[in-house]
Amino acid sequence: MSLERRLMVVMAAALLALGGAACGGDDDNDDGGGNGGGAAADTSSQNGSNDGPVTIVASVPPTDHGWLGAISKNAQEAADSYDDVEFRLLEAADSDSQAQQIEQVISEKPDALVVLPQDGEALTPVAQKAEAAGIPVVNVDRTFSSPDAATATILGDNYQIGVSAADYIADELKCDGNVVEIQGLAGISVTEERSEGFADQLEKACPDGGIEVVARQPGDFNPDTGLKVMENILQAQDQIDAVYTHDDDMAQGVVQAIRNSGRDDEMFLTGVGGSQDAMAQIEEGGLYRATFLYNPSMAASAVNMARLIALGEGFPELVPPEVPRQVIVPAATVTKENVADYEEYAFN
Repeated sequence: MSLERRLMVVMAAALLALGGAACGGDDDNDDGGGNGGGAAADTSSQNGSNDGPVTIVASVPPTDHGWLGAISKNAQEAADSYDDVEFRLLEAADSDSQAQQIEQVISEKPDALVVLPQDGEALTPVAQKAEAAGIPVVNVDRTFSSPDAATATILGDNYQIGVSAADYIADELKCDGNVVEIQGLAGISVTEERSEGFADQLEKACPDGGIEVVARQPGDFNPDTGLKVMENILQAQDQIDAVYTHDDDMAQGVVQAIRNSGRDDEMFLTGVGGSQDAMAQIEEGGLYRATFLYNPSMAASAVNMARLIALGEGFPELVPPEVPRQVIVPAATVTKENVADYEEYAFN
């Protein structure tokens, strides 16, 4: 492991520890691998000072999704833990409304902006506009398409989630079987990375083949869509041995479709995210076998990063103290054997 890679993993752990402290101890003790890269963000040119409160605005997709709900909750709790932060959380229904929302925020000239974009590529131009206006942007989870759109970025290791899912399914099936992949939102970085990691690792884990992905369709991170997509796949496929879903909430619709078909003894399923429902089903055993996650307390870390950048400060672990340009939070595999270790991190 390179020095830079080791440093970024250490910084990820430090960020989660700081974020967890801000959110009442919601830190991540996962044992998965992570990686990161990029130089540290230059905080010396920011206009923040210790003389007054730091204004931070966060823009996120709707929080009706469980993991996104946890993201918003953790961001708010982190901001509330600082006496010198004025914080506002905004939700946007789609990329267009989120871009318009951020345009308005730019005119208000906050000290920093935290953005979890609906679609990283679609939101890149307005994030670049914020940066050009002197407002540092902290990008969360879904990456912008240009590095100049953010001062700092914090991501979950979505490629590693795909790798972990492939390893688990290949091992359970002993490299022999039919697999279905229910993806998230088509075209966004999270979905692409979870699919790429899965496909790449299946080839490595089963170099002689034996596992065939017989269907691959987006379920939009939505339980109802997951239900409909899986119903169609079940009608088209006579034999399915495993289902890799990109999201635990969406997976509940997939589970319902499988059980409605009476085929739950034929296959097993894995999810992503770490919902309470998923963990309860994993502990119970049967259809739902595993989930792969990174802790949503990364949102608390994003608020902490935004505050430090606005103040022209950084992490004391770095010399000179700076905020890293990119941190990637490691992924963890949760199964029946270790689910008890992760239940405290589950979201509703």
